[in-house]
Amino acid sequence: MIGGLSVLLALLTQVMLVNRVPLPAGGAPDLVLLAVVGASLARGPASGAMLGFFTGLLVDVMPPTAHLMGQYAFVLALVGYVAGRGAGGPATTVVLCVLMAPVLAAGMGGLISDPRVTMSTLTEQVPVSVVYTLLASPVVIWLTTRDRQPRFPA
Repeated sequence: MIGGLSVLLALLTQVMLVNRVPLPAGGAPDLVLLAVVGASLARGPASGAMLGFFTGLLVDVMPPTAHLMGQYAFVLALVGYVAGRGAGGPATTVVLCVLMAPVLAAGMGGLISDPRVTMSTLTEQVPVSVVYTLLASPVVIWLTTRDRQPRFPA
């Protein structure tokens, strides 16, 4: 329940605030991706894939959309599954998922002949967004996984 709420909050924050702030080099962190990764780390691969799929559907219908329905549902479902497996520890998993998501999205865009997927996008915009996402990852991962940390009696 908390994972779904944190993902919804991340989606609203992404659309209403982060995408509107002009950051240097034109990129922006992907808070939704980080929320899916954090919730999946805490819940496992099956729950992570389901959460990623339904989050991707929300991203697919949330304005402004300029891509085909289901594109991000597929990408975030795979990311949720991989994050839920958590092989290699949380830090390695977060870095892997942050690097994997734009490559999968670009691959999907290339398969469907999305005109927004160009070599310039892959070499200029994607690396900047990956760096911003990695910089935001400690805070977002902490916020999405803190409800699953063990609680000790006082």
